[in-house]
Amino acid sequence: MTRLSVNLNKIALIRNSRGSNYPDLVEVAKDCERFGAQGVTVHPRPDERHCKFSDLQPLKNIVTTELNIEGFPNDHFMQEIIKVKPHQCTLVPDDPTQMTSDHGWDTVTHFDFLKERINELKKNGIRVSLFIDPVAKLIEGVAKTGADRIEYYTGPYAKNYSSDPTAAIREIKETCEIAISNGLGINAGHDLNLENLKYLKENLPRLDEVSIGHALICDAIYLGLENTIRLYRNRLQ
Repeated sequence: MTRLSVNLNKIALIRNSRGSNYPDLVEVAKDCERFGAQGVTVHPRPDERHCKFSDLQPLKNIVTTELNIEGFPNDHFMQEIIKVKPHQCTLVPDDPTQMTSDHGWDTVTHFDFLKERINELKKNGIRVSLFIDPVAKLIEGVAKTGADRIEYYTGPYAKNYSSDPTAAIREIKETCEIAISNGLGINAGHDLNLENLKYLKENLPRLDEVSIGHALICDAIYLGLENTIRLYRNRLQ
């Protein structure tokens, strides 16, 4: 079974735009689980333009499925994550000025840094996933760092899916076996939507989890949150 984790950053962005607690991120997280989400994801960036670090503990207190916290593992992020102890932490190589995540880790260049940070998280009982591009040597590097999973950066897949699905999935599909043979779990995220999700799942039968935010929240504006979560779950069946 592939789990659907709903990324709530866009909900937090709407909340922050009015300087109040509406919509309430905790209540939306509860509703997402009630509607069938199998996890909740947030990505607190240094400028806190979406999720805030102060949101993390309240979310951990109420999430009954899995809480996945994404982010760049600087000292402040690490302190907050170890304090909250989410079920999973996905490390992302974000520059503070980036609008959104747009590439995975270079696990060769940043090997020592990643290994140290991953070891610290795992000592605190936190499963660790690394955001990664579908490149064999980089995925092999993930295994050496001690991480538990990879999360494929699926932006290029989503961009090319409509013109040539077979070509779009090729590199991910080819490197998937490398991940499995190295004992890594497989997650995926970025620009996944109702159009391209089913094909991804069909080609990655060992896919553990997808994290979807932007497209899912956009769909929910038209279709309603409960109906949208149901539709995304159906694509993963």
